[in-house]
Amino acid sequence: MKYVVLGLAVVMYGFVIAFPHRKAWFTLGVAAVVVALGVVAPATVVGELINWNVLLIYVGSLVIADLFIYSRVPSHLADRIVGKAPNLGWGVVFILIMTGLLSAFVENVATVLVMAPIALALSDKMKVDARYFMMGLAVMSNLQGTATLVGDPPSMIFAGFAGYSFNDFFFKEGRLSIFFAVQVGMIVGAAFFYFFYRKMEKSGADLPDERVRTWFPTILLVALIVGLATISFLFEGFSILSGGYVFALGLVGLVWYRLAMKESHAEAWRLVKGLDWETILFLVGIFVVVGAIAKTGLLVDLSAFLSGIIGANVALGFVVIVGVSVILSGFIDNVPYIIVMLPVAAELASGLGLKPELYMFGLLIGSCLGGNLTPFGASANVVAVGMLRKRGTVVNFGDWLKVAGPFTILTTIASSIFVWAVWR
Repeated sequence: MKYVVLGLAVVMYGFVIAFPHRKAWFTLGVAAVVVALGVVAPATVVGELINWNVLLIYVGSLVIADLFIYSRVPSHLADRIVGKAPNLGWGVVFILIMTGLLSAFVENVATVLVMAPIALALSDKMKVDARYFMMGLAVMSNLQGTATLVGDPPSMIFAGFAGYSFNDFFFKEGRLSIFFAVQVGMIVGAAFFYFFYRKMEKSGADLPDERVRTWFPTILLVALIVGLATISFLFEGFSILSGGYVFALGLVGLVWYRLAMKESHAEAWRLVKGLDWETILFLVGIFVVVGAIAKTGLLVDLSAFLSGIIGANVALGFVVIVGVSVILSGFIDNVPYIIVMLPVAAELASGLGLKPELYMFGLLIGSCLGGNLTPFGASANVVAVGMLRKRGTVVNFGDWLKVAGPFTILTTIASSIFVWAVWR
């Protein structure tokens, strides 16, 4: 049965890579097959394999992110930042940094959609190539996706596996955690982009000031952060209260949107339908398939194989995990990869007498930053390229690699050095 499950997983991954817009159907289909074959029982699927905490956090944060966009607060803040910048070169860098920090708490695609109008308006005003600015939005948002518990699915999956609370992403066992590793990468990435825009000395971009529609979604976002921090302080590990709390905030937001803002029932339903249900269903299927893989012992076999290659060389293991993750995540979805590799990385670290964070953080950094490597490596990249295409600007693979290649290498090296220095 072990090799039947392996064969099904390989076929599933092949179809997911070939037809990414139908990935949920393939994962759910294979999940149904492994249940039908008796590899895992339905009760095990519902009670153990599906991480309901991750799903609740993701759905709730998606709703809050959409309402945050609706409020126009991000655009208003970006306009103010550009107005205060000493010159447009710094203004661009500040916008990219804001994009990254926003993406630590708001889903990456939503962040790009919020910030893109500002980027395009700035580019038109100063008659500069919009490609680099839009690429910057995408790669900076991907960079910050793993910085916090609510940043992106990979960080939520990691929290579920490692038992990390919201606060653990900042400090763990008296050490600086993954958030600070990502910020080191962001500083290097911001410096890289300033190189492109340092000659833009003109000031006063004179963009029309975006008026804030409402501050309530900002209050919800602050409540999300404060609430998760409080739950982390009161309850150890990745408490189910986190998921319930974020989901409840999302429901409050929907009720407010429908009643207080007097939006129509159709508009409220449009918001709900517009959530990323593809990824939500994809996660359900992946949880089941990877759980079946683990039940058959395939992950133990993979860990033993990698241990044979790495031996007792800790540095080699770290470099292999980071490097392979970067390359693979440039071409495949990093969610199933992370779900498969987290227990493998933890087992490898344990076998070498290491803190599991060393290899698990290396895995997170490599897989999340690796998505920046290609124009199709992450959803935010696809959205940015698509928005440029609608304007008649084509971004080919070479154009993307010219910017994203050095950015990915520099930020990965910087973040990895930090992780090695703190957790070795």
